[in-house]
Amino acid sequence: MSAPEADILHKVGQWLAYADEDLRLGRHGLTMTIAPPPYRLIAYHAQQCAEKCLKAYLVLRHVDFPYTHNLAHLLDLCSASAEWAEDLREVEELTPFAITTRYPGEDEEVTREEAVRAIDIAERVRGTVQKAIREAGIILPSEATP
Repeated sequence: MSAPEADILHKVGQWLAYADEDLRLGRHGLTMTIAPPPYRLIAYHAQQCAEKCLKAYLVLRHVDFPYTHNLAHLLDLCSASAEWAEDLREVEELTPFAITTRYPGEDEEVTREEAVRAIDIAERVRGTVQKAIREAGIILPSEATP
């Protein structure tokens, strides 16, 4: 493997590792016993997971992308080389959580149902992107058998 290929795979692995951290944090938030759990932050971390997974795929495909939280735009960029992109259009529901959950005055209440749906969507995006990466013949260090 050439140094540039190794660098790309390293970056893809980093994007996916960060996405996994967001997903773990979001899942954990759903188990919190405080009343109510921070549903807006759970939804935010679900959005971040989906965003980072899509960006990992774009890095793998050598597609430049802007610094954006707009999941529809990232999905459009993925669709040039990914048949699965259209099947994930529901991810667009998560885009507002990148902003409305972080800034006072922009915030809207997030319900438990919305937070659970956000995690479900993020898990679907994560699984789809990981499958696409494996189908490209790539095994990332985090997926290697010990």
